[in-house]
Amino acid sequence: MSHRRYLFSLKIGYALRECVAEGYGAGALRKDLVAGLTVGVIAIPLSMALAIASGVPPQHGLYTAIIAGFLIALTGGSRFSVSGPTAAFVVILYPVAQSHGLSGLLMASVLAGAMLLLMALCRLGRLIEYIPQAVTLGFTAGIAVVIATLQLSDFLGLNSGPAPEGYLQKWVALIQYLPGLHGPSLLVAVVTLATLILWPRLRTPLPAHLPAVLIGSLLAWGLSRYQLPVETLGSRFTFLLPDGSRGYGIPPVLPAFDWPWNHGAGGGDSHLWSWASLRELVPAAFAIAMLGAIESLLCAVVLDGMSGKRHSANSELLGQGIGNLVAPFFGGITATAAIARSAANFKAGARSPVASMIHALVVLLGMVALGPWLAYLPMPAMAALLMMVAWNMSEAHKAVRLLRRAPLGEVLVFLTCFSLTVFLDMVVAITVGVLLAALLFMREIAAMTRISDITHSPRLRDYPIPGQWGVLKIVGPLFFAAADRVFAEADELAAGRSGVVLYMDGVSVLDGGGVSALQGFVDRCAARGCRVVVADLGFQPLKTLARAGMAPQAEQLRFSPSLDEALKTLT
Repeated sequence: MSHRRYLFSLKIGYALRECVAEGYGAGALRKDLVAGLTVGVIAIPLSMALAIASGVPPQHGLYTAIIAGFLIALTGGSRFSVSGPTAAFVVILYPVAQSHGLSGLLMASVLAGAMLLLMALCRLGRLIEYIPQAVTLGFTAGIAVVIATLQLSDFLGLNSGPAPEGYLQKWVALIQYLPGLHGPSLLVAVVTLATLILWPRLRTPLPAHLPAVLIGSLLAWGLSRYQLPVETLGSRFTFLLPDGSRGYGIPPVLPAFDWPWNHGAGGGDSHLWSWASLRELVPAAFAIAMLGAIESLLCAVVLDGMSGKRHSANSELLGQGIGNLVAPFFGGITATAAIARSAANFKAGARSPVASMIHALVVLLGMVALGPWLAYLPMPAMAALLMMVAWNMSEAHKAVRLLRRAPLGEVLVFLTCFSLTVFLDMVVAITVGVLLAALLFMREIAAMTRISDITHSPRLRDYPIPGQWGVLKIVGPLFFAAADRVFAEADELAAGRSGVVLYMDGVSVLDGGGVSALQGFVDRCAARGCRVVVADLGFQPLKTLARAGMAPQAEQLRFSPSLDEALKTLT
C-alpha cells in the first residue's frame, strides 16, 4: 500500500521532505525564487485588505502571511499551497473581532490551531472526501455574498460605522446611510474594479490587482489635490511609535512576540483568561478550525489536479495547526491555504514549499520597506479588490451549472447551505448541508433496494419448486432506510405460502437495521407457519448476521450457500 501512503501519513514537513527526496537543486531554487517573489507581491495588498475586512488593522494580515505562511509551508503536507489570511474566514472573524476585540480573535485562532493539531493527530484529513460539492459551493457562495455586502460601505464611501450582526440588518444600515454617498470614493472604487475586470484581457504576466490598486491610489491622490479627499489606510489606521508619537497606516517594523491576550487597544484584555470568556470563543474557534481544514484540503486537492502530485492531508492539517498556533503570538490572525495564491504559485513555476516560504519573506520585506507608502492605499480601492476576491471565490459558473443540471436534491442542498451561510451561520450551514445531503443520498440508495417474486422465472424452470413455496429475490443494500419497506413487501409476497426462499446474492450490505427487519420477517412467518430459507449471502451480510447471533432455527430458518442448493432441498 506504499502508493497510498499519502492518505494516511502524518509527518511534520511532509511536502518539503518529499521534494528533497526527489532531488532539489539550483534550478528548482531559481524557479521557487521567481514564484515566491510573484506571489509575495500579490499577497501584500490582499493580506491587508482581508485583515481590514476581518475587523482588525491591516498589518495583522501581513503578520499572518509572514509567520503562518512560512511555518505552514515548512511543516505542511502540500508542496504548492500558499497560506495566509483568506476571504472565507471573514464571516467568522469579523463578528469575533467586533465582540471580543483583537485579543479575543487571536485567542480564538490559538484554540483553532490546537483543534487542527488534534484533527491531524486523529488522522481526520480524509474526511474532506465526505463533504459534497453542493455543500462547499453553497457555503463559499454564501461567504462571497456576505463579504461583498461588507465592502459596500467603503465602496460607496459611507460613514456607517461597524456593520450590524444580521445580514438583513446590514442592508438596513446601508440604506439608512446611503444619502451620505461619497462621490470621489465611489469613483475610485469603480475605476479600481473596472481595472480588475479589464486588465486580464491584456494578457500580461502582471497580476490585475497590482495595477488596479496603483491606478486607484493615483486617482485618489489626484482627487485629494482638488480638495476631494478619499479615505486611506493612513487616515483610518494609526499606531504608536516607540517615542510615544502616533504613526499612520502600517508600522514598518518586524512582527514581535507577545502573548495573544496582550494585543489590542488598552494593552491587554485579561478577562480573556477567564473560563467563561474562553467558552464563548470555543464555538468560533471550532468554526475556524473546520473551515481552515476544509479550505486547506480543498486547495491541496485542486493543486494535486493541476500538478499531478499528491499531498498528505493529515500532514497538511498538522502544518495548518502549527501555523495557526504560533502566528497569534506575533499578531497574526487565522490563516489557511489560499486557492488563488496557491494556483498563481504553481503557474509561476514553483517546485517546492520553498516558494511559499520565499513569499512570506517577500511580504516581510515589503512591509518593512514599503510601510510608509502603503498608508496611501485608498479604502475604496481595497473594497473593490475584496469584491473581486468575493466574486472569484463564489465560483458562480459552477453554482449556475449545478442549479441548471444537478438533481433536485443537490440543488436543495446548495440553496440550503447558501441561505444558512448568508442569514445565519456558516457552521450551521455546513452541518445542515452535510446532514441533508446524507439523508437525500440515503433516500436514493434505499430506493434502489428492490424485492421481486421470481418463483415462476424461466431461470428456475429446471427446479421442482413445491406449489406452496415462493422464491423472493432481494437486490440492493439492505440497511435501515430500506429494510422495513422491503420486508413489508416480503410479507405481502409470502402471504398464504408454506415457505419462502430469500435469494440475497444481490445484497451487498447488511446493517443492524437490516438484521432486525429480517428477524422480524422470520418471526412473522413463524407465526403463520411459513418457513424461511436464506440463500447465497455475501461475505459482509453473512459476517453481520454471525455477529448479531442470528442462527438457523429448526424447521423455521435455514441458510444455504447457493440458490441451487436451497431449491434442491425444498419439500
